[in-house]
Amino acid sequence: MRLASIITLSTALLLTTGPVMPEEAPAPADASSAQSRPAIDVLELFTSQGCDSCPPADDVLSKFAERPNVIALTMPVDIWDYLGWKDTLASEKNSERQRVYAKTRGDGAIYTPQIIVNGMLGVMGSDARAVEQAVSITNQALYGARIPVRFWHDRNTLKVEAAAAPAGHRYKEATVWFAVIQKRAEVPIEHGENKGKTIVYTNIVREMLPVGSWNGEALSLQLTRTAVMRPETDAAVVLLQEGKAGPIIGAAWMGLW
Repeated sequence: MRLASIITLSTALLLTTGPVMPEEAPAPADASSAQSRPAIDVLELFTSQGCDSCPPADDVLSKFAERPNVIALTMPVDIWDYLGWKDTLASEKNSERQRVYAKTRGDGAIYTPQIIVNGMLGVMGSDARAVEQAVSITNQALYGARIPVRFWHDRNTLKVEAAAAPAGHRYKEATVWFAVIQKRAEVPIEHGENKGKTIVYTNIVREMLPVGSWNGEALSLQLTRTAVMRPETDAAVVLLQEGKAGPIIGAAWMGLW
């Protein structure tokens, strides 16, 4: 897919327009059935405990997380730690992911709160209407191009399947990301811009690792559950993303306990 041209068109449109938890292995992923299922939209909120404009965005993300066809992820970053409060959930890997997104898009926009929609468009995280518009725009851009992904566990093994590319579509090599999730956290802020507030976070990414590559052929992966999970996490997400920060063309969510 041509990310640069999609973003140029999508940005113009944006400016002019005002989980399932399977315990048994599902049927093999089938690209021909992609159109029969609702698209799974992935929202990544880059937020910080040291950012006084972030709490409204944290609330917006929690509302989107209630939708069955949305994977809404909180990506705490450390870019505001110097303001007097060190984010207790932040990861330098999340900050780096945001930087790579900005470089890939070519706009250099790095700020909080920022929601990246389907790996393609960045919008103000507290603006629910802008998020809705970005979802609509990226769905149009990805129509017919999404890849079914299946994800389940069998005892101590996590199994991932991604279908083959549909006929007539070309893709860059895609990264298979595995993320471990803490579904909820309440954090009392003692210093900095949000001093005195207790902020609730939803679906916090505690670790995101590349676990494989997809080149258009059907793919199966197995991961050892104990090797990838962390004590505070209770869910996991698999993302199929062109390059390392391109369009997200497939996604799956699963609770683990």
